[in-house]
Amino acid sequence: MLADIQTDDLTAVVRYALETTRATTACPFHCDVIVRIGDDAAESHAFERAKRIIRSDGTKWDKEALRIEIGRQLGAAADGCCPKCDPTASCA
Repeated sequence: MLADIQTDDLTAVVRYALETTRATTACPFHCDVIVRIGDDAAESHAFERAKRIIRSDGTKWDKEALRIEIGRQLGAAADGCCPKCDPTASCA
């Protein structure tokens, strides 16, 4: 829920957008592992959702800052599956 996130924290805003559009998900067994689903439409939707989140001062986030943070979070996520659940899986 939007009321649960810090709208002035870029990292939290992007995490919220990625999770609620199902572009990423947390591993149900390893809460510290974020998994990238690999759905381009969901990732685009996450960017659009994040663009519409208003900060507490009434301004919107800079689009380039959002792109950079989305790229950073998607780059840090595991691709397709949790590497801790099956370290021998290719996860592709």
